[in-house]
Amino acid sequence: MRLKPFPLFCLLFMPGLGTAAEKTVYGLNEYAQLAGINLEVAAKLDTGAKTASLSARDIKRFKRNGESWVRFYLAIDTAHSHPIERPLARVSKIKRRAGDYDPDEDKNYTARPVIALDICMGTALRSIEVNLTDRSAFQYPLLIGSEALKRFDALVDPSLKYAAGKPACAADAHTAE
Repeated sequence: MRLKPFPLFCLLFMPGLGTAAEKTVYGLNEYAQLAGINLEVAAKLDTGAKTASLSARDIKRFKRNGESWVRFYLAIDTAHSHPIERPLARVSKIKRRAGDYDPDEDKNYTARPVIALDICMGTALRSIEVNLTDRSAFQYPLLIGSEALKRFDALVDPSLKYAAGKPACAADAHTAE
């Protein structure tokens, strides 16, 4: 059987190919600037995770002017010994892994506080929701899941690392919706 040559211009009419050109290609790992905290961290981009997670410890919820807030310390290194306070966006139920399940608690999820955080990757500044949990046992203090990746209009190429380079968002840049 002999195949006929396929005209390349026909690719223009295939659905979905036009939208890929508008997206930014990121690697499996990227540098992320945590705006408002003035910190740059290495992040893992994980399309298999729904939510984003930031490594935090000593997480406490409290009320301020009748609103729910959360106070925490970054669980990244010993240099981050000052507390960070942010309004509580919501509480997320995260499915537990098999090794994390406690049959005495009879819960297959863990509740985590969620905050809104402005994050810069490459030249894109976006406001995303991150849940707070101790990730100090993991290599990357920030995990960026699929919901946040959608906000970045991201395509993730797992063969790349740090494809977007160092964060370079303008100080007065507005976050895209």
